[in-house]
Amino acid sequence: MPRIACLHTAPSNAPLFDAAAAPLGLVLTHVVRADLLAAVEARGELTAEIAAGLTAALAELAATADAVILTCSSLGEAVDPEGPVIRADAALAAAALRDPGRVAVLYTAPTSRGPTERVFRAAAEAGQGVPEVRCVEGAWAAFRAGDAGRHIALIRQAMGEAVAAGADRIALAQCSMAPAGVAGAQGVPVLTVPDAALAAAMAARGRV
Repeated sequence: MPRIACLHTAPSNAPLFDAAAAPLGLVLTHVVRADLLAAVEARGELTAEIAAGLTAALAELAATADAVILTCSSLGEAVDPEGPVIRADAALAAAALRDPGRVAVLYTAPTSRGPTERVFRAAAEAGQGVPEVRCVEGAWAAFRAGDAGRHIALIRQAMGEAVAAGADRIALAQCSMAPAGVAGAQGVPVLTVPDAALAAAMAARGRV
């Protein structure tokens, strides 16, 4: 069984990855570094100092794991795209844009906007889908306040609006959004970070 380690910036993301890993028979190792996201939010950007701290943490995980996944979209651009660490949002973008059609990319955290737009734009160049990136207003504030019900409700409302506007599938750009995708969106496929990242990890290990 491959040893897969995940670096999160919110403790609530670990059980979401565990739930996605269970059907695959995987047992994951989790490390939570909320301080890294807090630093990005405080500075308004991913600085070289924060990136260095992240790189050191990922290297420590890689020393004992077969695959390492960075689950935070706000920190993703610190990961070398040619390196061994799997950037979860990049895995999501590649999966979402692999086939033709309009993809509604929803995000909630303000610090995720730039990285999300850029990673999906890059994936679009290599794929066939057309991304339409949208912010779910108010959802991040609800998540930060611990109001899971409102957080999920706002995301599902945005999903419904995207379907009504003609989206062929939906990509939920942050791990924390995954619970909103469980019920689907009026028959339109919904892609989540945990599923996409674990699929990428398995593929990297030659298991699929």
